[in-house]
Amino acid sequence: MKVVKFGGSSVADAGQLEKVKNIVTAEEERRVVVVSAPGKRYSGDQKVTDLLIKLGESIHNGEVDHDVYKMIIDRFQSMVDELNLPLDVLEEVRKRLEFSMEQVQKKEAKAIDSLKSCGEDGSALILSAYLRQEGYESSYVNPKEAGILVRDEPGGALVLEESFEKLYRLRERQEILVIPGFFGYTPEGTLVTFSRGGSDITGSIVAAGLQAELYENFTDVDSVYCVNPMFVDQPKELTSLTYREMRELSYAGFSVFHDEALIPAFKAKIPVCIKNTNNPSAPGTMITADLPDREFHVVGIASDKGFLNLYVSKYLMNRELGFGRKLLQILEDEGVSFEHAPSGIDDMSVVLRDHQLPPEKEEVVVRRIKEELKVDTIIIERDMAMIMIVGEGMNQTIGIASQAACAFREADVNIEMINQGSSEVSMMFGVKTEGLADAVQSLYHTFFE
Repeated sequence: MKVVKFGGSSVADAGQLEKVKNIVTAEEERRVVVVSAPGKRYSGDQKVTDLLIKLGESIHNGEVDHDVYKMIIDRFQSMVDELNLPLDVLEEVRKRLEFSMEQVQKKEAKAIDSLKSCGEDGSALILSAYLRQEGYESSYVNPKEAGILVRDEPGGALVLEESFEKLYRLRERQEILVIPGFFGYTPEGTLVTFSRGGSDITGSIVAAGLQAELYENFTDVDSVYCVNPMFVDQPKELTSLTYREMRELSYAGFSVFHDEALIPAFKAKIPVCIKNTNNPSAPGTMITADLPDREFHVVGIASDKGFLNLYVSKYLMNRELGFGRKLLQILEDEGVSFEHAPSGIDDMSVVLRDHQLPPEKEEVVVRRIKEELKVDTIIIERDMAMIMIVGEGMNQTIGIASQAACAFREADVNIEMINQGSSEVSMMFGVKTEGLADAVQSLYHTFFE
């Protein structure tokens, strides 16, 4: 059995849904399908989820934005009309949307989550109806029916272990099952959405629960590239990755997966293949638990901007018991999440996403660090970018750091910070944002050309 997930661009309109139908029905093993909300059809278009969020905001402000509501309904109606589906399919989508809108108006708990889920729900209803119309046995399966139980946590739902046993029972069904991604239900029956990349998380959960032979994730690229194509023209494609490599790359700016999405598949050792809806015959990129045979050790260069560095220095810091814990405790008290924390004998840096420390919060954090930790120096450097080179086996290869340093020198970009995690799968460099593109291009030339 294969679990197949289609992203927003793959279900953006009727033409894309026809491609989805052809892919699903091409192999009998593709019996479970997870879908996202309709994405952009062209540059400048709007994703349905973004429209749903706008609609929810208008309701919160006391007046329904009927123009946005019409845009949402029109998106689904165009699919129903072009696929010649019965009008009752559209009416079901409309009914569920309006029910969620009423929940928001009544200020019900998790009403916004319910409204945001209508995009995925609509995609699943339409695709299952389309498959039936084309002569295939197919059923829409709500996540509650499927058994996707979650714990409601700030920032997104977390799957409960009992979900996997419930999901396994779906193997008994013989028809093509279409499940909306992005949301599950608490044991009490409340709809809750996952965090960013939620449909990928659903696909991974379903694949793990069904103990699938393969989890195929269809998007709009032939494979994962070793570097962001915005920086390098026609970069090399990666045919294989390990879970750890993909997680590091996803965290550090690769947009194929949200960095948490593969965890259920990883734990269940389900192989994942990233493929292109618009070119399904391309082999794609296979992600597995074990390190594939390869001659090279660096597989990817990921990068992201929008960071800041909180630097503190204090003489004999290393002798002060609990200094690091106290510093991080101040950040926790103020609701600030950190990304990395490289340190020296008398100094320590804490890397944060820039939005975590707006000016008003920065003032409080700086004051508390000065008063409570009595530091000699505190500096906040904004406009930082992080670059990560990733690859299993780097720790067994002499000269990786030296090659990277030479690449930065050749690009005339200063390294503000360097950190190698204990995972030994990645090496991270902090630079000023203005040098990001030059540094990435030089690293690509060093490791891949």
